[in-house]
Amino acid sequence: MTKLTTHALDIYSGKPAKGMKVDIYFISSKKEKIKSIILNNDGRPDEVLVDPIKVGNYELVFHAGNYFKKTIELESPTFLNEVSIKFGISNSKENYHVPLLVSPWSYSTYRGS
Repeated sequence: MTKLTTHALDIYSGKPAKGMKVDIYFISSKKEKIKSIILNNDGRPDEVLVDPIKVGNYELVFHAGNYFKKTIELESPTFLNEVSIKFGISNSKENYHVPLLVSPWSYSTYRGS
């Protein structure tokens, strides 16, 4: 079975982003919310993000601002609030891993498998 997976690492504290909310969307002619999840102690979801995976455009929205407000003192509004990663899946037979490395002031991502 092919999978779409994610995880988030809090590079400010050097730990997984436990408790961060992530929204998952499929985008075609409209933006359809698939679900919302909360990341576990390892900064990963406890459930499958998308089943089945289909070819098309997706968006993961990481609620980084709310996460960091719970862990450190930040001025309001936060520099990063929602981190949106929009990406396409061109082959539904491959695995797609879309991690987020995030601090209160920066982020990066990449495609893993």
